[in-house]
Amino acid sequence: MANERLRAVILEKGLTANALASDLDVDVKTVERWVNGRMPYRRHRYAVSSRLGVDESYLWPDALSRDQVVAASESEVIAVFPHRSEVPRDAWRRLFESGEEEIGVLVYAGLFLAEDTGLLRIIRKKAESGARVRILVGDQEDIHIAERGEQEGIGDAMAAKIRNALALYRPLREVEGIEFRLHRTVLYNSIYRADDQLMVNTHVYGFTAPHAPVWHLRKVPGGEFANVYLESFERVWDTAMPLPED
Repeated sequence: MANERLRAVILEKGLTANALASDLDVDVKTVERWVNGRMPYRRHRYAVSSRLGVDESYLWPDALSRDQVVAASESEVIAVFPHRSEVPRDAWRRLFESGEEEIGVLVYAGLFLAEDTGLLRIIRKKAESGARVRILVGDQEDIHIAERGEQEGIGDAMAAKIRNALALYRPLREVEGIEFRLHRTVLYNSIYRADDQLMVNTHVYGFTAPHAPVWHLRKVPGGEFANVYLESFERVWDTAMPLPED
């Protein structure tokens, strides 16, 4: 049975079987066999999914057993911090410096990031070097903001944090390649992304974000852990509204 997903993604990317074969240094007949349904070796599946920018499991959902998927997902965990306040500043610097194509931030305020001029400088340089930078901030008028403030015991301080963060983010808003949007979603996790690496700050009822745990993840072929958060970021981005001009 032909692999219609693979065929469609090749076309969506504006490629041909010849072009993909050339990029991967394989014979064009090999690519045609893959499109016609032959399962590639794992190294080739990884190369194809990386070149096309889609997950291996999307192109070949039956390639790995569930045990293999679980093992790959476990290997995506680089580190776990019991509290965000215990993540070394250098770890945040290395995260954003590693991003060459995608930098993403999903927060309500992200005030600790907005206050760190060194990290903002790195993000700015990444955008100026061609990376796509997307920053999602909570809409301070949203009812979820007030609810989160009550849950964390800080009242209306959450909306004030957003206003302060937006003021501090202002220099980035003038940089080409950096996009800001306001979201109105219930924020289960704050997500900080650099290509296939993420810091995921979980949110726990009754605790402020600095006191909640952080997962440091790196996407691994065949794993599904990191991809859950990457997809969540995209879903929030698609529903968010552009930040109005001052």
